[in-house]
Amino acid sequence: MSWAVEEWKEGLSPRVLQKIHELESQVDKLKKERQQRQYQFESLEAALQKQKQKVENEKNESAILKRENQSLMELCDNLEKAKQKISHDLQVKESQVNIQSGQLNSSKKDIERLEQELKR
Repeated sequence: MSWAVEEWKEGLSPRVLQKIHELESQVDKLKKERQQRQYQFESLEAALQKQKQKVENEKNESAILKRENQSLMELCDNLEKAKQKISHDLQVKESQVNIQSGQLNSSKKDIERLEQELKR
């Protein structure tokens, strides 16, 4: 087969044959270089896809964390409101206890006074 490929070169001058040989060598070199660049391109393309997937995953994770953060902020707000309500209720009850304590003291004094009057 190689012989048939080389047959067309018969009868050419040595200078032309040398030039053909140089051109064939250059073609082989360019083919190898092209293969290398194709491999590099495919490797870079794969790395790019991997990075794109990584970025997409990070975006999704970021969105999840943002939603979780929003949910936690709402929960904190609700807890703060509940705390304020409980604090207010506590103040109201303390006020009521103070009023009833005052009434109790007043009633005790009234009872003591009435007991003193009964003894007389």
